[in-house]
Amino acid sequence: MSIFTTPNAFATKHSHNWLTKYQDYLGEFVYGGIDGTVTTFAVVSGAFGAGLDNKVIIILGFANLLADGFAMSVGAYLSTKSVKENYKKHKLREYWEVNNSPKKERKEVEIIYRNKGFKGELLQQVVDTITSDKDRWVNVMMKDELKMHEDTKSPVMIGLVTYLSFVSIGLIPLIIYVWDYLSSFSGNLFVWTSILTSTAFVFIGFLKTYVTQTSKPKGILETLILGIIAATVSYVVGDLLEGIITS
Repeated sequence: MSIFTTPNAFATKHSHNWLTKYQDYLGEFVYGGIDGTVTTFAVVSGAFGAGLDNKVIIILGFANLLADGFAMSVGAYLSTKSVKENYKKHKLREYWEVNNSPKKERKEVEIIYRNKGFKGELLQQVVDTITSDKDRWVNVMMKDELKMHEDTKSPVMIGLVTYLSFVSIGLIPLIIYVWDYLSSFSGNLFVWTSILTSTAFVFIGFLKTYVTQTSKPKGILETLILGIIAATVSYVVGDLLEGIITS
């Protein structure tokens, strides 16, 4: 560390590196949170519309929260793992082609960079530079020929972040019902649940804007509308089924 680097600057640098490391998983956190909140609130709305007992709502809510969260995290893990394995498979094939058909692969590099606008001696210099290093050569083929980019994110971390987000944010629609079960809550349970859930949608919608690079009002409104539609459909279906079954 330079004698001119202050302790605060050093701490800021390392704090930034830590944030940069984990902000790569913000997308998984956001979409896990959206799914968790939407599905749990949909279950609560459907159960409330069907006139089910509050204890049943808690049971259905937690069963959905834990089971769906696990299923979603496993799906995210397997999907990412498959993508990484597919990339690795194609990369090994490119290494084989470079080792066994170097002239053909060199010609492909030349065509790629000719299409990029390189000509004459400059083109040959570029091709010579790329093909002088096998790792660089293969990376160029992966990117420019196969249009494949390596995903550096950990499948385990993706699955874990997805699950934690799904459960922690998806728990919000159940908080009031749990509160009422443990110590009586004075107020309309569903109304307060709707308020808390709307707040969760606003928060997760705000975070989503950093992933999608859209305006904050648009991101928040989209997420809020999604939740309202899901809850409305679930409530109506629950109410209709309750009417049909009890009639």
